Amino acid sequence: MTEPKSACELFKAAYENRYTWDDNFPGYSTDVEIKQGNEVYTGTVRINSNLSVEVSGFDDEKVHESIYNQMRDIVTHRKRTSFEKAHGKNQFSLGETDVTGAVAILVKGDAMGSNYKVRDGEICHVSRVMGPMAFTINTKESLDTGEGYVSSNYNAIFRNPKTGDLLAKREFEDTFEKIGNYYLMTRQLVHSIEEKNKTTTEFNFSNIKLLEPAVV
Repeated sequence: MTEPKSACELFKAAYENRYTWDDNFPGYSTDVEIKQGNEVYTGTVRINSNLSVEVSGFDDEKVHESIYNQMRDIVTHRKRTSFEKAHGKNQFSLGETDVTGAVAILVKGDAMGSNYKVRDGEICHVSRVMGPMAFTINTKESLDTGEGYVSSNYNAIFRNPKTGDLLAKREFEDTFEKIGNYYLMTRQLVHSIEEKNKTTTEFNFSNIKLLEPAVV
């Protein structure tokens, strides 16, 4: 009879099952088109081998900042960090299992009060507080790359941590393609719901090229 896995074992297995770029990742460049309503913006993005982000060509400062932050988020999720370095100081315990089969993983020692849920070997729910904002991310669908999973359909819900009032909600639909040896995002739809306003922003990434590794 197999021993039930501990909370740490369950979470570590799911954490290490995420798709990340390896140490040989050369970086890439891409053209970017952003559509929101009747507005269209175009520019270019370069993610370097050290995972720094460069954005150019966007005249609107808010759009420039928005795409920079979005690409930083992409890099954060693809960056490979060992479980020991990311979570080695935390303590994990099992919570309840919900109707979908997702097991709650409760965390002690995390500065942002993070908690998680794991289902089918994937982290399907993240909950944490960052300053004046509490947020949860719920994954609905993911892509199996054969080298780990990447979330492809998920939502982010933002609340006031003191009152629990809903501040905003965003639904994401991400599309990926394998370019060379790496899965890279080619399209993202963001449905943003704030109070009574609903907007959809479309990000299209084209002319994607891996950078040449630096010659040492």
